[in-house]
Amino acid sequence: MPHIYIVTDCEFDGPIPGAHSMLSFASVAVSEAGQMLGEFEAVLQPLEGAGRDPVTTAFWQAHPQAFAAATEDPDAAAEVMARFVAWVKAFKAEPIFAAHPVALDGPWLDHYLKRFTGRPLFEGPWIGDRLFRHPPLCILSLVAGATGRSPWECDIAHYPREWLGNIEHTHRAIDDARGYANLLHFFLTRREPGGGYRPLLS
Repeated sequence: MPHIYIVTDCEFDGPIPGAHSMLSFASVAVSEAGQMLGEFEAVLQPLEGAGRDPVTTAFWQAHPQAFAAATEDPDAAAEVMARFVAWVKAFKAEPIFAAHPVALDGPWLDHYLKRFTGRPLFEGPWIGDRLFRHPPLCILSLVAGATGRSPWECDIAHYPREWLGNIEHTHRAIDDARGYANLLHFFLTRREPGGGYRPLLS
């Protein structure tokens, strides 16, 4: 079966999944060759009993348009996660979860998948019907490895805009997922047949 990358960006109201809520998330499906295959976007109702982190709240107050996009017309989290699972499976491919960095967005998808579908983000290879059949990909680590940059130099502020497809990083989940999907596309299309990457000009 072909492989696809499910490039995902999450927005939330605090740092701890469960104690806080994921407000919204979006995913872009990217083929092995870097082709964009589809998008998923959802706004979720807050978790019952969860609170809001004051530091994160202050961040959202400085980005009111992004906060509006992350909270408008939310759906029940259980319904969203069921739709997400169906969307991933509809590609008839072996999906790989990807995020920038995976250590930030991965725990949120893991928590919501476990809570509302009973299955974690990634399961061992002995589980035959797992949703994501391969370990998650950290796009930040991919960029660091491909360019020789230090990890702390691998962020939006240091990337040429063309790496992100000239998509502005707005903190709206779908915008940021599209930017990271283009970043992955940029490096996937620069892989050499024998390994490694073509030299970068910037």
